[in-house]
Amino acid sequence: MGYTIAEKILINHSNLKSISPGQFIDCNIDLIMVHEQLGGRIHKEYEKLEIDYVWDPNKIFFILDHWVPAPTISAAQMHQDCRKFAEKYKFIHNFGYQLDKGICHQVLPEMGFSRPGMLIVGSDSHTTTYGAFNCLATGIGATDVSVVFATGKLWFRVPESFQIIMSGKFNKGVMSKDFILTLIGNISTKGAIYKSLEFHGQGAKNLSIDGRMTISNMVVEAGAKFGIFQPDNKLETWLVNRTKEPYKLVTPDNDANYENTLEYNLSEITPVVAKPSNPGNIAGIEEVEGIEIDQAFLGSCTNGRMEDLRIAAKILKGNNIDPNTRLIIIPASKEIYMEALREGLMEIFLSAGAVVGNCTCGPCIGGHLGVLGSEEVCISSTNRNFKGRMGDPTSEVYLASPAVVAASALKGRIADPREVL
Repeated sequence: MGYTIAEKILINHSNLKSISPGQFIDCNIDLIMVHEQLGGRIHKEYEKLEIDYVWDPNKIFFILDHWVPAPTISAAQMHQDCRKFAEKYKFIHNFGYQLDKGICHQVLPEMGFSRPGMLIVGSDSHTTTYGAFNCLATGIGATDVSVVFATGKLWFRVPESFQIIMSGKFNKGVMSKDFILTLIGNISTKGAIYKSLEFHGQGAKNLSIDGRMTISNMVVEAGAKFGIFQPDNKLETWLVNRTKEPYKLVTPDNDANYENTLEYNLSEITPVVAKPSNPGNIAGIEEVEGIEIDQAFLGSCTNGRMEDLRIAAKILKGNNIDPNTRLIIIPASKEIYMEALREGLMEIFLSAGAVVGNCTCGPCIGGHLGVLGSEEVCISSTNRNFKGRMGDPTSEVYLASPAVVAASALKGRIADPREVL
């Protein structure tokens, strides 16, 4: 019996000659990413171990991104605790003072740290994003982070895999966000618990790297442990200027066993929205069109990339947002921010009445730069819309693609981007 991509990467990081789904195994970790949680629970958990080292300071990637710059005294203290820990253990990749970098899940790949065949863990549930780069990546909690810091190893249960076969191309106004929301709506937020979602087919190859990152980012909203794409020329071209480190492309065996196979023609996907307060509460755009909004947010580790900003600019160019609506746009990284400046996108956004923020998670977690007030309604390109996630518990968040967000900001109500493109 052959292996899936997840099984191949896991066995390559273990000392075993064979593995099977459901088996518990110990694996060597290639890289661990930590952010503000280092100054939250992680450093406290690590102190309990009473050891005075980390296994490999060169395999830890540390960045601040959730509350940047610090909006409160407590956030500033958390940042101080993070920096002290990183300096004490001499992290090589320490970006704790460089507040201009951006959001972890965008910056880490940009800097060439997510490469095919790697096994990566991070102190954030959306670490699954790196699956877009043909590596296996997942989020872990503070205790597991401490174990990795101390040993460089972590246990996994070998996951069953879903084969997602994609064909065709998106039509005008439809994006990867619409696909992943559709998938979550179909299988539910509990439909892939501890599974590996493996994306196959010409449709997957047709997606941009930006689009693949959006999909891998949100597999966790279906409960998945991993979300991973097969490698292709598009990925290798992306990696050329990102890394000089060696890597090995990983593809599944022809006789790999999949627990479930789902097929999607991307030309049949239409704009959808996740209604409050669950990413799986999916509705077609026509069902929610016309709902009035107070705020529109474009950004986050899910949809703050160039592809997202470009389609928003195409919709907003020469127009003004609704006078009773706030539009907040936050590029996911400094690299993206600078490219958007060069392309003139920032002028389009500002002329339309948007506020452009520095590169941070910010509003996505209700941290700052766009916290929602009582009973306010927001259309957001983020990945979660749990009650109170972006502000007051009585506020409501609708999740949608950047195209839907931009079109809705123009109208002051949830709108179909296909009508304004």
